[in-house]
Amino acid sequence: MSGAPGLAEQTTELLQQLIRNAAVNDGTPDSGQEWRQVRTLQEFFAGSGVEGVVVEPHPGRQSLIVRIEGTDRGAPSLALVGHTDVVPVEPAGWERDPFGAEIVDGVLWGRGAIDMLNLTAAYAVVTRAIATSGFRPRGDLVFAAVADEESGSRFGVGWLTEHRLDLIDADYVLTESGGAHAGSTPSLGVMVGEKGGAGRLLRARGVPGHGSAPWGTRNAGVIAAEAVTRLARFRGPTVITPQWRAYADALDLDPDVGAAVTDPARFFDGVDALGELNGFAHASTHTTISPNVVRAGDKANVIPGEATVQLDIRILPGVTPDDVHGYLREALGDLLEHIEIEGDWFGESTISPTDTPLFAALGSAVRRAYPQAELLPMLGIGGTDGRFYRRRGIPAYGFGVLSERWDYGTFRRLFHGHNERIDLASLDLTVHALDHVVRTFHDQENT
Repeated sequence: MSGAPGLAEQTTELLQQLIRNAAVNDGTPDSGQEWRQVRTLQEFFAGSGVEGVVVEPHPGRQSLIVRIEGTDRGAPSLALVGHTDVVPVEPAGWERDPFGAEIVDGVLWGRGAIDMLNLTAAYAVVTRAIATSGFRPRGDLVFAAVADEESGSRFGVGWLTEHRLDLIDADYVLTESGGAHAGSTPSLGVMVGEKGGAGRLLRARGVPGHGSAPWGTRNAGVIAAEAVTRLARFRGPTVITPQWRAYADALDLDPDVGAAVTDPARFFDGVDALGELNGFAHASTHTTISPNVVRAGDKANVIPGEATVQLDIRILPGVTPDDVHGYLREALGDLLEHIEIEGDWFGESTISPTDTPLFAALGSAVRRAYPQAELLPMLGIGGTDGRFYRRRGIPAYGFGVLSERWDYGTFRRLFHGHNERIDLASLDLTVHALDHVVRTFHDQENT
């Protein structure tokens, strides 16, 4: 229609609305309230001939799934899977309203701007463009705007996988966390997999008593504090994965630093020279144990008899449950006399192949934006909804195309951090890249 906004303008406007809906997921069942996001998306799709299906596993925790049927039942299907929830904010740390979605000097500010409402908006825009154009994909195109990714996906893709797989099933998947630059060539990251998880709880046992006489007591809070200190100091084995070696090789590193961070015996000699990338480098080469929630005591004058430490453990490919417990035993040592390790959940690391038609389409889209660019397969250090597909043998990639201002250190720092934002140039690059990917992958002449 003459005068209608282009793909980039639509993506910007939709992203602003999604940020302003403030679908904050704090991990409790009644948070998130992603129904607001679904309502916004339904309004966006109005008049396109596409309605979609809404599921609501828990009051307010809605997901919207749209499927455009292809012309060939035998052709591979593609799902664009974007979550609509965001993590909480600490407003005092923000320079601008985290839910204001202000645009200042070509940059859009707000919680979810890069994690991952930007992509969810772009997925919706591309899906609507396909639905309203004369183009018919050979295989099905699925757009899934899902709840609860930020808290394990039990009301989102996890629930859909168990109860309504028919809605979200596909042969290939695109989701979050790609597009940042590495090196001067450049190379653009594509998340081909991610680390797994094995969360555990430490329960420290002490002896309660009066806080006026702490000497000689067994304070569970002190035991927990020592456990946290030991875990923070624990290094564990360094593993140079193929993805980390390729990433380090793509950077313009000093040769000595590059040699150190790709050598298990010398890794810690070079990691801090990587600046903002040091955390990513460490997490890419280690099973990490992060003691994130510590609880002890109820009253200021009572020595606590029990304390708990909740651990976020992210595992590399090949790590087993026995390995996890071995790391904890090694780190905690004699403290285990007073600590119990609870929990046995284990989610393995996942990796997708790169010799697929979809990966080739991603490369084509990236080179339209940056003619000399190469795709850089990366192992994600966090979790995404892609894992539900990879564990069923379905290739899933985290993909985007960002402007040259985005190296991966900057990108990661804003994930779950203060002052999350994205430049409008990146929204433009990403939505046009996605449009190219979908049309290339689904071209009727493609065999």
